[in-house]
Amino acid sequence: MKKDISMYPVKYEFILISIILLMLSACESPTAPQATVNADDGQLVPAGSFLMGSDKVDTSGKQQEYGLVKPLFLDEHPAHRVKLPAYYIDRYEINNAQYKKFVREAGRTEPFSWSQNGFNLLESRLQASDLEALRWIATEYFKFDIDTRTAGKKQLLRLMREDQAMKNHLPVSSVSWYDASAYCQWVGKRLPSEAEWEKAARGEDGREFPWGNEWDTEQTNVGDDADWEGGIAPVGSYENNQSPYGVYDMAGNVWEWTADWYQPYANSDYASKDFGETHKVIRGGGGGVGHYSLSFFFRSAMRGNALPDAQSGDVGFRCAWDAGR
Repeated sequence: MKKDISMYPVKYEFILISIILLMLSACESPTAPQATVNADDGQLVPAGSFLMGSDKVDTSGKQQEYGLVKPLFLDEHPAHRVKLPAYYIDRYEINNAQYKKFVREAGRTEPFSWSQNGFNLLESRLQASDLEALRWIATEYFKFDIDTRTAGKKQLLRLMREDQAMKNHLPVSSVSWYDASAYCQWVGKRLPSEAEWEKAARGEDGREFPWGNEWDTEQTNVGDDADWEGGIAPVGSYENNQSPYGVYDMAGNVWEWTADWYQPYANSDYASKDFGETHKVIRGGGGGVGHYSLSFFFRSAMRGNALPDAQSGDVGFRCAWDAGR
């Protein structure tokens, strides 16, 4: 799921500006976190059983029609009841602002995409930059749709500030499973198990989507909405995209890492080369990197999988924690 990174031509001017950008994104010295978990951070999923997986089959040949490598539905077999103790799960996907705090206070590596879109640049350092450097950064990194040759410093700083403020509310992406797990531990939580994720998404009655059993592209971000740059929406943008427990965005926007390895369910007769302790399960479907707008990808029972060190522009995460802590 990693993207190839194209190399820029090596020029003296680029090297000089790159050095400036490294200075602009310099972080403070890491400090020890004070992890506190409050019930207000998330939604309680009560103890009890729920229907996990499905017995669906691809009767209409959608796999061949859309050229999909992975068979539809088979790794969800069989539908089965799972009983879980009570737990909490984050109401929203972890956003860029939350993850930036983690990066700066815990001394972690930032997502690569931040170095390409200006999100990692500190305003204090931008304030200290000369006008020509700001114009270059505005064009090459923020990619503002204005004539930067005539823009003044005050205008550019305002636009950069507004752009970063907007990106604060986007779900963090381009993070590996290891990054996501480390963040959750840093805040005193953990990644949800695959079963916890599915129950939080579909409730106890085995519904197809968080909002019910009928597919509706207006209910979620499937990547077709031109209003969202890059195909990703700020967390919580779709008011009706809530699960039975009031958890947002569990269908669409970004896929989400779970704690578990990609393994067959008990009594499954389906075999995959990816089964084992090589791939982690991702859930929810993503809208940012050209997925087909097929309802299949956004079903609550749908299982995706990725190598734990993979990073993708449409894979993020949320955290969970045990009730009664």
